[in-house]
Amino acid sequence: MKAQLKTRGHARWIFFLAVGFYAGAIFGDAGRNWVARTELPSLNPATSAEMLAADGTLLRAFTVENGRWRLAVDAAHVDPRVIAMLISYEDKRFYTHAGVDPLALMRAVSQALRHGRIVSGGSTLTMQVARLLENSGTGTWSGKLRQIRVALALEQRLSKDEILNLYMTLAPYGGNIEGLRAAARMWFDKEPTRLTPAEAALLVVLPQAPERRRPDRHPDTALAARQAALARFVEAGLLTAEDARTAMTEALPQTRHDFPALAPHLTARLHRDAPERAMTRLTIAAKLQSDLERLATQSLIGRDRQSSVAIMVADYHTGAVLASVGSGGWDRPAGFVDMTRALRSPGSTLKPLIYALAFDQGLAHPETLIADRPTAFGRYAPQNFDGTYRGEVRVAEALRLSLNIPAVTLTDALGPARLIAAMRQCGAETALPNGEAPGLAVALGGVGMTLEGLMEIYGTLARGGRALPLTYLADQSPEPGRDVVSQSSAWQVGHILAGLLPPGGEPPGRIAYKTGTSYGNRDTWALGFDGRYVVGVWLGRPDGTPVPGAFGASVAAPLVFEVFQRIAPDTVPLPPPPPEVLLVENAALPPPLQRFRGRGALFAPEADAPKLTFPPNGAMLLLDGQPVTLRLRDGVPPFAILLDGQPVVTGARRRELSLPSPGPGFATLSVIDAQGRSDRVQIGFTALP
Repeated sequence: MKAQLKTRGHARWIFFLAVGFYAGAIFGDAGRNWVARTELPSLNPATSAEMLAADGTLLRAFTVENGRWRLAVDAAHVDPRVIAMLISYEDKRFYTHAGVDPLALMRAVSQALRHGRIVSGGSTLTMQVARLLENSGTGTWSGKLRQIRVALALEQRLSKDEILNLYMTLAPYGGNIEGLRAAARMWFDKEPTRLTPAEAALLVVLPQAPERRRPDRHPDTALAARQAALARFVEAGLLTAEDARTAMTEALPQTRHDFPALAPHLTARLHRDAPERAMTRLTIAAKLQSDLERLATQSLIGRDRQSSVAIMVADYHTGAVLASVGSGGWDRPAGFVDMTRALRSPGSTLKPLIYALAFDQGLAHPETLIADRPTAFGRYAPQNFDGTYRGEVRVAEALRLSLNIPAVTLTDALGPARLIAAMRQCGAETALPNGEAPGLAVALGGVGMTLEGLMEIYGTLARGGRALPLTYLADQSPEPGRDVVSQSSAWQVGHILAGLLPPGGEPPGRIAYKTGTSYGNRDTWALGFDGRYVVGVWLGRPDGTPVPGAFGASVAAPLVFEVFQRIAPDTVPLPPPPPEVLLVENAALPPPLQRFRGRGALFAPEADAPKLTFPPNGAMLLLDGQPVTLRLRDGVPPFAILLDGQPVVTGARRRELSLPSPGPGFATLSVIDAQGRSDRVQIGFTALP
């Protein structure tokens, strides 16, 4: 009884004060001034930053403070039925009152006086917005009066639609869900643009008791509230009785749906770079991104859990990145590492750019013959991947076979600094060990590169030699860069790579591609392009440990072709040759292009000239009374051996010879073959102590 009397007392006070304040605010100058002086909370509540795909599909959203999902809402993009139901259920006179509804207050007080408890609060939608903005309660008369004052002030400063948008942004829907859009996504996995009557009714009744009516935890309570609301909407003329009966049979959602999290590495980076940006539209194609994330996960089945994968797709005509997969999944030990931006050794994937530069500089033509023999470039002595050598081969064949010696030979002629400069002109990031000057090892992967950077390089070649930055933002149109190589040189490289037999035995000619494997099988790569798209794939372990038996051709290349299948069943044809391309056999080439000799060819020894391979130049040998062993390579027998210009062996046909041990000191050993070509080394001899 005492509690009822207390409630009645509070109700009377609230009623009379509310009516007094309302009347004063509406009809009196002092009241209007009092309302005008109201200090309002921020009318721009923080909403979840949204990352959208190119077609507007939500890729990912980020929570606001305290981990709450709160998406911005615009009434123009909400199902009108929901708004009509909301107004009917919460505030019938919303569009006619000035923030406070005296009739609703009178009804609330009357019910409280009659029942001895608060039956309904009499709050308008505007008053509820006031409470939500200030996160204030309604348990005290002072709190209620504050809401009335803020509601009146809101009505003076905002339109009805703006107030409605604030309510639909801030209303609680259970757990960490706030706002109509977040609720529609979480409970129904859809935007609130088109909802069933049952879905709309549930979203209307949830904010009144968001925890007690949560359908995943209290389905009976949620169902009862929804059914009662549907019956009220029939009375209000918003639904037919038949529509309501159908809606009442619709099942409640049993679980919350997860928010989408496509392109998690990319979206996290873009959000980190611009956290203040509420909505970002990307160039990403949502369906392709989703398909490739599944493909990435599938590609790691059967591999050790330390393995990861990265995949990228771009339209190289526009620079727009259509898909970016940073790993094979967050559940893997290093799944959080974005391997599209990790610096790794590119292996042989730089060779196409080397050959394009060589063609552009007039050093070679695809039909030029080039030597593939063991060669030392100073102290650097690279070897072919398979340990075998093929003598003279056509340049096109050297690229298709990914031979190391010809690639380093061409880089030596170009200069490694020219290669690094071209990579950077394409837009690629490069990292050299300890900031050192580039050496010839760059040609075979001795430089840090990212998958993004390699995509820039292959996009440049596919585009005819002109650089164009990759872009992830739909509102950016990157300016084309300079021509890195000529159109004809770029086409020749693409034509050579298109001649590679694809994995799986498909006919060549549709996709130009190249594979690469870094030293120790740490990184496996494949990149390819057709007439529109460029695709890049990396597989390996993020910690850089070797993956025995993994090679780009067998691991990464099949994945590139699977990606092209998911882009479109039919690839876009590669372009025809530009008019200036010289398509002839070796014999029809100008003499300087028939056989590669390098820029210093006039003074350099021929590639197959004789070479003294042992003792090496500068060696010091002990005089122990035993003969000195000589080893020869290349050249045409018979050979003559000279010691300090004096013949010591003539007519030799063997490539391993023995010479009498000379006295202590330094000497010059020379070899001359049957064609008069020679080589020499300087060595020293010292006696045993």
